[in-house]
Amino acid sequence: MIPALALLLGVAVGSFLNVVIHRVPRHESVVRPASRCPQCGNPIRSRHNLPVVGWLILRGRCADCGTPISVRYPLVELATGLLFAALAWRLDRLDLLPALPAYLWFAGAGIALALIDLELRVLPNAIVLPSYPVIAVLLTASAAWQHEWWPLARAGLGAAALAGFFLLLVLIAPAATGRGDVKLAGLLGGVLAYLSWSSLLIGGFTGFVLGVAAIAVGRAGQKTVLPFGPFMIAGALLAIFFV
Repeated sequence: MIPALALLLGVAVGSFLNVVIHRVPRHESVVRPASRCPQCGNPIRSRHNLPVVGWLILRGRCADCGTPISVRYPLVELATGLLFAALAWRLDRLDLLPALPAYLWFAGAGIALALIDLELRVLPNAIVLPSYPVIAVLLTASAAWQHEWWPLARAGLGAAALAGFFLLLVLIAPAATGRGDVKLAGLLGGVLAYLSWSSLLIGGFTGFVLGVAAIAVGRAGQKTVLPFGPFMIAGALLAIFFV
C-alpha cells in the first residue's frame, strides 16, 4: 500500500522536478509563471499537465504550435515515481519507514541535481543547501519517533566525513572535482550514514569510483569530461538498496 502511494506521489513530484530542472539553473521562479511552451509561449492546458498521461495525449508535441516536447519529461516523472516506490519498499524492509520523508526529499533533489549537472555542469546551491536543514529536521523527527538517537549522530559524522574527503580531493586535484561536489558529499554522507557505516563506505566509494571512471573515459575519448555529481548520487542510491 505504502509503495503504491509513494509511486503516485513520485509521479506528481516528478512533474514539479521538470520545472525545477529547467528553471532553477536559470534563476527563475518555480512557481510563476505557470508551465508554458518554450517555443510559442502558450500556457500548458490543465488537462495536458497530467504527469506522463499528458505527454502521451499530446503525442509528445505542443498542442498549439506542434513543437516536439522532449521525452525527458515523462521519463523524469515515471523514474521519480518508481524510485519513490522502491524507497518506500526498502525502508519498510529496514523498519525505517519514519525516515521515508527524508529519503524521498533526497531522491527528488538527487534526480534534479543529477540532470542539471549532466546538462550544465553545475550543482545549484538553491537545491543543495536547503536540503541540509530539511533532511536534518526529517531525520531528527524519525529518530525521535523511533527513540533511536545514534543513527542521527552517525548521520552528522558521516556528513562531515564524506564532505571532508571530497574537500581533500578538491585541494589535491581541483581540476577533477569542484566545491559543488563537496557540498553534495555532505548531503550524501548524512543520508547514507543514517542507515549504517557500511552504507556510507560503500556508497561513497562507489560514487567516487564511478566518477573517476567517467572522467577517465571522457578524457580517453577526447569528449567533454562528465561531471562527478550524478555518479555520486548513483553510488548513494545503490548503497541504499544493496547494503
